[in-house]
Amino acid sequence: MAMGGYIPINEEIAEISPYIHHSKIASTEQPICTICDDDGISKTAVTWCTECEVFFCGKCEKPHRKSRLSKDHKTMSAEDYHQLPTFIKEISSQCKEHQEKFERYCSFHACLCCVQCITDKHQKCQDIKPRSVILNQVKSSASVPLFEKDLKNLKRNLDKALKYMKKRLSANNIKKTEAVDEIRHMSKLIDDFLNELEHKILDDLESKHSKLKSEMVILVQQMEQRAVQINQLQGEFTKMTQYATDLQMYVGLKEIEKATSEVTKYIEDLKRGGQFDENSIEVTISSDLHSILQDVKSFGYINIHTTPLTFHVKAGRKYQAQHMLESKTDIQQIMPSLFRTLTIPNDMNSLSIRALCSIA
Repeated sequence: MAMGGYIPINEEIAEISPYIHHSKIASTEQPICTICDDDGISKTAVTWCTECEVFFCGKCEKPHRKSRLSKDHKTMSAEDYHQLPTFIKEISSQCKEHQEKFERYCSFHACLCCVQCITDKHQKCQDIKPRSVILNQVKSSASVPLFEKDLKNLKRNLDKALKYMKKRLSANNIKKTEAVDEIRHMSKLIDDFLNELEHKILDDLESKHSKLKSEMVILVQQMEQRAVQINQLQGEFTKMTQYATDLQMYVGLKEIEKATSEVTKYIEDLKRGGQFDENSIEVTISSDLHSILQDVKSFGYINIHTTPLTFHVKAGRKYQAQHMLESKTDIQQIMPSLFRTLTIPNDMNSLSIRALCSIA
């Protein structure tokens, strides 16, 4: 099982999401008015239009607010805009492939579509809904508290696992100390004869303890990285619920779902892989020490004693992205199609159909 580093969440989400567009306005610390910037003028922006996806200064905002085409557009302050997580600010309402605005939602594929997307890829899809029908449900959907609960549970599991591993690390240090004391106590009794054997077994102890300690330290460091990732997600989730648009909220929840699923799987993989099993250092003193002057060949043996894990973490939910929003298809929307024609032989007087199977 690979135990290496992880991809930072913002980079990971940007690679897999069709809704995320990279742009300089998403990373600018102090936004400037997009309209003025096009004219070569740097003027501090005060407003962000969620529909046009541009910044406006106070002067440029007035005609935008009064125009018949844009007077109903939703806006937010530039200050609130920059409260959003970075990957949320990079989400666009336009199709990356066709450069057209998302207008529809395909329930079958669980994705937003522009007009060209429907023509190219969704002609046979039966349940195409207006975007507004889907987005109006996002912040009030049952998924929001579920994701919040999942993040808390995941953080609690990570904290519990970290506490456990640090406790085991400390216990193994104590075990090492106890082993050294036992070894050296016996060494003092027969020091002249056993110096060479003592050095051999201490080297063996140090080697096995160092290997065990190194593996545990690496595991703890990796788990701490995951904990930092979840802490970041919790902060971004709070800001997202406060400041994100409906579209951003919808896509953001899907991305958070993917990230939390990976960390949950990471913990489950550690459990299945035996990473939480207890590895304890034990020393066995040779019974030949009682006849040391006659035939002793070794000082003892260093073993790693493994026992199954003694703590339990709460399992996370297993879900899929397309189930985030409830989607129901009315019976009137189901379009039947001819699959096969059956021909009844002329000599058959009657036919009884006893079952009917519908394949979705």
